[in-house]
Amino acid sequence: MAIATRTGQTGAVRPRRQGRFSLTRQEKAAIVFILPLMIPMTIYWIIPSLASLYYSLTNYSVVMPTAWVGLGNFRRMMDDGLFWRSIKNTVYFTVGNIPLTMLFGLILALSVNAGIHARNLFRVVFYLPLVTSTIALSMVWLWLFDPNFGLLNAFLKVLGIHPQMWLQSTSQAIPSIVIMSVWGGVGGAMIIYLAGLQGIPESLYEAARVDGANRWQLIRNITLPMLKPVTLYVLVTSIIGSFQIFGPIYAMTDGGPAFATTTIVHQIYVNGFRYFNMGYAAAQSWVLFLLLLGLSLFNLRLMRSGMEM
Repeated sequence: MAIATRTGQTGAVRPRRQGRFSLTRQEKAAIVFILPLMIPMTIYWIIPSLASLYYSLTNYSVVMPTAWVGLGNFRRMMDDGLFWRSIKNTVYFTVGNIPLTMLFGLILALSVNAGIHARNLFRVVFYLPLVTSTIALSMVWLWLFDPNFGLLNAFLKVLGIHPQMWLQSTSQAIPSIVIMSVWGGVGGAMIIYLAGLQGIPESLYEAARVDGANRWQLIRNITLPMLKPVTLYVLVTSIIGSFQIFGPIYAMTDGGPAFATTTIVHQIYVNGFRYFNMGYAAAQSWVLFLLLLGLSLFNLRLMRSGMEM
C-alpha cells in the first residue's frame, strides 16, 4: 500500500537508517542467515585459497625454511616437460570424456522421458555410480581391465578378438579411463537433461506434430534449442570435473604407464604430497584455476551468443 510522503509524492514505505553505518532489520536478518555459511566458507575456502596464492610465490616445502621466489615457480612450469605432458593428458581425457558423456546422457534422458517401462528404475541404475565411492568404482574397473582375468578380455576372447592390455598400454590407458568415467558420469548428465526435457511445454510438440513434423524434426527444432541452457550447464560442469580428474588416475594407474595418464591434479598431488614441493604445487593449482576460469567464460559467452541468434 502506498502512502503520501512529505514531498507530496507517493511510494512504498522504506525502513529508515538511524546512522551512516546502521543496518535495517531486514539487513540484520540477512546477515544472521548468511553468517553460518560464510564462516565455514571463509575457513575452508577463502583463507586456504589466499594462502595457496601466497605459497605459490615461495619455495614452501613443509620441512625446509620458506623463501620468497616471486614468479619462479611459474617460470619453472614453462620448462617442465612433465607439466606440459599432464596438460596434454588432461585435455585428451576431457575431449574424449565430455562428448560421450553428454551424448549418452541426452540419449538416456530422451529414452526415459519417452515413457518407457520402469523409468524410475533406470534413473536409479544410471545415477547410482555417480554417488558411489570413486575408489570403489576404480577397484571394480581394475578387475574388468585386468589383462589376464578381466571380464572385458574374457568377452573379447569369446568374440575371437585378441586380449588387450588396457591400463598397461600407453596408448590405451587414457581411453580405458575415459570408458570408466563415461560409465560413472553419464547418470548425472541424464538426470539434468531429463529435468530440462520435462520443462519443455508439450504444446510446442503438439503444434509441430499438427504441422507434420516427425520425431527427428521435433528433436532438432524444439528439443535441442530448448535444452541450450541445460547443455551449457552440463558442458561447464563437465569441463571442470574432467580437468579435476584424480581418483581413477590415482587408484588405477598412478599416472602410468610412463606418465601416459598423469594429469594436472595428479601432478599437483605428486609435487605437494610426495615431493613436498608445496610452493610449486600451489602454483600449478592456480594455473589450473585460471585454465578452468578461462574455459568456463569462453563457453558461457559462446553459448549466450548462440542463444541470441
